[in-house]
Amino acid sequence: MSIKIDLSGKTALVTGASGGLGRHFAHTLAKAGAQVAIAARRADKIANVVSEIKLSGGRAIALTMDVVDRDSVAGAFEAAYQQLGPVTIIVNNAGISGRGSALKLDEEIFDDVMSTNLKGVWNVAQEAGQRMVSGGQHGSIVNIASILGLRIAKGLLPYAVSKAGVVQMTKVLALEWAQHSIRVNALAPGYFITDLNRDFLESEHGQEIIGRIPQRRTGNIHDLDGPLLLLASDAGAYMTGVIMPVDGGHLISSV
Repeated sequence: MSIKIDLSGKTALVTGASGGLGRHFAHTLAKAGAQVAIAARRADKIANVVSEIKLSGGRAIALTMDVVDRDSVAGAFEAAYQQLGPVTIIVNNAGISGRGSALKLDEEIFDDVMSTNLKGVWNVAQEAGQRMVSGGQHGSIVNIASILGLRIAKGLLPYAVSKAGVVQMTKVLALEWAQHSIRVNALAPGYFITDLNRDFLESEHGQEIIGRIPQRRTGNIHDLDGPLLLLASDAGAYMTGVIMPVDGGHLISSV
């Protein structure tokens, strides 16, 4: 029996949706029938994503949001509610990297990564949770973690620590909010080429890492579509607190 994911009548909000994985997640949800609020700091870029979705027959709006600013987050959610109705699907995707040796890492870089990748996820998740509980809606929050929240790599200390925090936050929120019919899960992508990591993955060291992935390749962005839609939709209605790696087997590799 095949299952078709249909998000018609649902409203989704995707953070960090001006490009990269976030932009793709927004398109994926729109193709499944959801109306999508495109949230990011760059107004010009999110306007482009909205135009793309509308040209494909979907419905989307642009929301300027800085996930580290709680007032900005609340204002964006309120704007989404006024224009599209209650948001019941959240893709908590906004994030930055921050590369460097732990001995030489600048404190400002550490703070910026932790603020965006961990506190930003918390700000969005709590705002979404409070609104769903007060409105009596059930919903799904999908946090975007990383396999580096589950295993380590040199030179990415703040990123790995922040994503490990997202993993634990996902589990705690899932436990606390299950009673409200709010599911909280996380995708943990492996290596997917984006603007943030392209130069690294194309470097000699990056190619060595790719060679250690059991499938011997980076992920195709469409490899995330099925896992995202499963966690976002009622097809995953009995799943909460799940950390779902999408990594070509990288986590089970011992090399």
